[in-house]
Amino acid sequence: MTTPSPDDMRAISRQLGRSPRGRMDVAYRCPCGDPAVVRTHPRLDDGSPFPTLYYLTCPRASAGCSRLESDGVMRDMETRLAEDDELRDTYIAAHESYLRERESLEHVEEISGVTAGGMPERVKCLHVLLAHSLAVGPGINLLGDEVREAIGSWWEPSPCREEDTQ
Repeated sequence: MTTPSPDDMRAISRQLGRSPRGRMDVAYRCPCGDPAVVRTHPRLDDGSPFPTLYYLTCPRASAGCSRLESDGVMRDMETRLAEDDELRDTYIAAHESYLRERESLEHVEEISGVTAGGMPERVKCLHVLLAHSLAVGPGINLLGDEVREAIGSWWEPSPCREEDTQ
């Protein structure tokens, strides 16, 4: 995790189409060099709780997740969670890891025990699962790892920044 530089903050604002909210760190960088995932503090500056610890900012990666969601990947993942005890156990472990990380930043009673993306029972948001997987590395959130594999090299065929300026 790194504190975002002024250039990072401009890139995140450009990626989101708005100013980012709350305190954050860069949790993962796209191969183009821009932030792709930020770790957001669990309480925003206005006092609102924010359960999404890892937030995907890269528009290309986000578009890849949206395509998978529209193809019904979440439904298939939920079916597998209901049928595969080992997968369900790893998903529960990913949920617990997520909670520990967020709790290490600050305890926020309103979101205590709640993660994002539907963990640990559901698959609600592939963007969150991918963000978690990219931030913590492979092997922690197996469904997030699957999303990463399925969207492939989102930064190709041209550098992300090149597309943003067109």
